Amino acid sequence: MVRQLEPLVPALRRYARALMRDRSDADDLVQDCLERAIGRWYQRRNEEDPRAWMFTILHNLAMTRLRRQVQRPAHVSIEDVDEASLSCTAPQEDRLRYRDLLSALTELPEEQRTVLLLVTVEDLSYADAAQVLDIPIGTIMSRLSRARERLTRLMSADLRPDAPRLHLRSIK
Repeated sequence: MVRQLEPLVPALRRYARALMRDRSDADDLVQDCLERAIGRWYQRRNEEDPRAWMFTILHNLAMTRLRRQVQRPAHVSIEDVDEASLSCTAPQEDRLRYRDLLSALTELPEEQRTVLLLVTVEDLSYADAAQVLDIPIGTIMSRLSRARERLTRLMSADLRPDAPRLHLRSIK
């Protein structure tokens, strides 16, 4: 068995390198191929050419690995990764901020809350919000301004001094 397999190793390595395009991956592939061939040597037909049988094993192993590489994310060395991408904020903090925001919204006067929700959450323009509430557009702008100020004050009382401030976008 060794006399038949040993002369095939250089050709297997060349083919593996051409398929894998990486020297260490190709060497691992050849090693796995040899291991599989030795472990299943008894399954080979005696009249079958071991060269074709070995290349078949190598090719099938390579295709399996290449398919798996496509499905998996790319491997990146930890030294090459930006530190900021290694950590993320805890989702509990976001949930707590959301709960605090809903609580602060309930403390706003009704006319400020409705204007704030129509303009910031529902993305209505000032003119559309004025039409929905049947009030002048200037009233929409002043109520919205007061609602944002009050909401920012309510939220900043709950936040730590070093925590990022809530930013409410304005849509006109």
